[in-house]
Amino acid sequence: MEKVDFLIIGAGIVGLASAYQILKKQKNVSLIILEKENEISQHQTGRNSGVIHSGLYYKPGSLKAKNCLAGRKELLDFCKEFGILTKKCGKVIVATEEKELKALYELEKKGKANKVEGLEIISKERLKEIEPNVRAIKALNVPSCAIGDFLKISNKLKEQIEKLGGQFFLNQKVKNIKKENGEFLVITQNRTFKTKKLINCAGLFSDRIAKMAMPNKKLPLKIIPFRGEYYDIVDEKKDLINALVYLVPDPKFPFLGVHLTRMINDTVHAGPNAVFAFAREGYTKTDVSMKDLVDSLLYKGFIKVGFKYWKMGLFEMYRSFSKRAFLKSMQKMLPQIGINDITPGKAGIRAQAIDRKGKLVDDFAIEKEENQIHVLNAPSPAATACLSIGKHIAKLAIEK
Repeated sequence: MEKVDFLIIGAGIVGLASAYQILKKQKNVSLIILEKENEISQHQTGRNSGVIHSGLYYKPGSLKAKNCLAGRKELLDFCKEFGILTKKCGKVIVATEEKELKALYELEKKGKANKVEGLEIISKERLKEIEPNVRAIKALNVPSCAIGDFLKISNKLKEQIEKLGGQFFLNQKVKNIKKENGEFLVITQNRTFKTKKLINCAGLFSDRIAKMAMPNKKLPLKIIPFRGEYYDIVDEKKDLINALVYLVPDPKFPFLGVHLTRMINDTVHAGPNAVFAFAREGYTKTDVSMKDLVDSLLYKGFIKVGFKYWKMGLFEMYRSFSKRAFLKSMQKMLPQIGINDITPGKAGIRAQAIDRKGKLVDDFAIEKEENQIHVLNAPSPAATACLSIGKHIAKLAIEK
């Protein structure tokens, strides 16, 4: 049996950043990260768009807003220190219709409250200077946005964690957690680990891990998986955009909608949509887990969400199966793109937390109970904010 001071479940970027910050603060402690896959950061971290967010979208004063702004600077400094390529590319959020202008101005107001640098509402003529092929009546220019590679950042974090004395145990799926004399026994398919402090960064399975550790506690939320599907723009047409182009998002939803992203490797992706997934790791339309599906469908909070947003849900499902419908969303901002200019790309799964009242939980949710910490909700911009979130978790973990 391995005995350790700190044990972290989940080697996504939040778990890695938490381990890194703990080991930087605490010398001569033992720390283990358990990961059920044979490599780190294979799910939400390794499948995201690579955007290093500026802090624009988030409610002023929220955990997202605070951690995004602080974490963004720390992340860029980390990348600079360790020679990881990032690129300051900027972003434009475009209003293609008059009815979207109110939301655009609200975004500007929110961004300025969050102290996002250089925000500016620009005319369609000014937009043409930045993105000549994009159609809009007005846009919000966000020059501070950057792009990077979160898988490379994850691997560098792993390297630094190991240098600081942390250990990784891959292919270790947690099957059960028991409490014994104030400590935790974490049981995987073939090993048992004993820890003084437990930190749950299990992403898509964070609620289930929390339930293992706190079987008598009624959790305030449940993870419901939503698949985000992307299309790739063919090389011959990828120069239609220069950087990042987003439509004004619907303020009722935590999803940003279809957008165009020039990645750090110079490929261009369009997406994602947001369609209910039939498995927590359901990256294709045919991936089904009966356990995950039943778990979602019987949850009262999800039933309430379904009644409230069924029209939007049906539209997202339709757009998932119809390439032309997806294309139409793109053509609102990029009319030159055609049906043969996009090919199916990767997909990711968003771990969307929903509370029992049917509210889509938008902010980060981190709960501490005695010697255990559970990151129950860490959607975008968690990758951007990872080092700030990790610092917060380290403080919680270290304090008596």
